[in-house]
Amino acid sequence: MVAVIGIVAEIKDGERRVALDPPGAGLLVDAGHEVVMERGAGEGSGFPDPAYERLGVKAVAREDAWGADLVVKVKEPEPSEWAHLRSGLRLFCFLHLAAVPELAAALAERGVEAHAFETVEDQQGRLPLLAPMSEIAGRAAAVVAAGELAAGSGTLLGGAAGVPSGRAVVVGLGTAGRLAARGLRGLDATVTGMDIDLDRMREDSLMGLVESTRTPTPDSVGEAVADADVVVGAALVPGARAPTVVRREHVAAMHPGSVIVDLAIDQGGCIETARPTVLSDPVYVEEGVHHYCVTNVPGQFPRTASRALAAAVAPAVEELASAGPGGRLPGSCNVRDGEVVHGAVAEAVEAARGRE
Repeated sequence: MVAVIGIVAEIKDGERRVALDPPGAGLLVDAGHEVVMERGAGEGSGFPDPAYERLGVKAVAREDAWGADLVVKVKEPEPSEWAHLRSGLRLFCFLHLAAVPELAAALAERGVEAHAFETVEDQQGRLPLLAPMSEIAGRAAAVVAAGELAAGSGTLLGGAAGVPSGRAVVVGLGTAGRLAARGLRGLDATVTGMDIDLDRMREDSLMGLVESTRTPTPDSVGEAVADADVVVGAALVPGARAPTVVRREHVAAMHPGSVIVDLAIDQGGCIETARPTVLSDPVYVEEGVHHYCVTNVPGQFPRTASRALAAAVAPAVEELASAGPGGRLPGSCNVRDGEVVHGAVAEAVEAARGRE
């Protein structure tokens, strides 16, 4: 089936990524689809309109891009974009509905068929569209933490002659957590990794990334976090709200000026004191600890992030577009026919409604 695919510009605070770079959009044109792009959508990532137009993409007004059969973007629609949601629209982007149940309701009420990048699974149960952004977020976490720690307690993670290195705890050792651990270890921090999966903590790929591993229990988390200069939260349950692993009392026991980076915040956060922040105002202080809880960390590095995302997303978009309405990728469909249809997402959305 030949579809009209629309690429829309991002309006979230500080977000400069684009879902498809010129090669990715060109792949869809070559596959026989009509591709339209909101004018200027790629400029924040260094991709001007002519770079797309040379490959057969049409630059159009915002309303026309949203009027396509299948709309592709990076982040979930902001409330000001909900006016574009309509029956018959197929939407494909990061949705993170477990953290925004009101968006789930809007999508269902307006008859949108909504597919989420973050819940697409491959045959091994991995998350291939989420992985490239998790890699970038993990790498960025170490850089952010080091800079904020200097502004907070004045500690250099790598220490100095006669001064011990700083201590970091990484909660969740999936893609983002591993890359955060690698970055922190590269700064010569002493790193403790925590995960509920014992097999994951036994893997050879962790060798050299962490000095020690621990299973997260209330006591073990409290002990590790109390001594930490940096805590990175990266606990993930696909589609579901992130589990709260680090409690407020754990944060209160940290040294003043220590740093928390919660990379799970787009799924609700795995640290009790975390709340979403934006790139223009990324940090707040609570319990004396500096919290960095930006929901779109890769947006700080738009060219790298857009290229990495497009390489993963473009083949998935082609498959979804060719399948037509009702077609889906494994795990992709979150909302269809007025209902939340992804099991983990539905449970999280229902639980959130119960807390209201």
